[in-house]
Amino acid sequence: MNHDNTFGEPKQSQLNKKDLERLLLEEKRRSEEYLTRLKYMQADVENLRKRCDRQIQEVSQYSTERLVIQLLEVVDELEMAIKTAQASNSGQTLIEGVQMTLRRLRKVLELEGVTPIESAGKAFDPCKHNAIAAEERDDVENCVVTEEVRKGYMMKAKVIRPSIVKVAVKKSQSQDKEKKQE
Repeated sequence: MNHDNTFGEPKQSQLNKKDLERLLLEEKRRSEEYLTRLKYMQADVENLRKRCDRQIQEVSQYSTERLVIQLLEVVDELEMAIKTAQASNSGQTLIEGVQMTLRRLRKVLELEGVTPIESAGKAFDPCKHNAIAAEERDDVENCVVTEEVRKGYMMKAKVIRPSIVKVAVKKSQSQDKEKKQE
């Protein structure tokens, strides 16, 4: 009766020296083959990593190229507005040229997903607004933006520059009592 182990090979006691040497050589060959394949795979992974790093670097260097090209057109329009205003000695021409350029610049920003944050008359939102002053008033709701000092902007759903605002707050009751006592 032939008793086989789990690998379908005869028990060691039944194997002779030649068979053991042959099996050992086969296993060495297979392990060298696996090692060689592993080294090639490691080299492939390393090459892939280097290529990805190069591509990421290239993308980051030139990712704003399209935006810069559009902004250069805005620069051209500003230069043209200045030349035209200098040639005609007209401030109105300069104003019109700058207004036209500002509209174009806003369009470029809009194409990039940049929109202004509407602030005046809106409830104060600390995620979108930075308050620099509080005005005590009775004629408006508490924590409402009364004045926008500097416009804020969002890019898609992210605030990239918060608005700087002044906020109305209700007059404190202690001040009201002081006025009544006077």
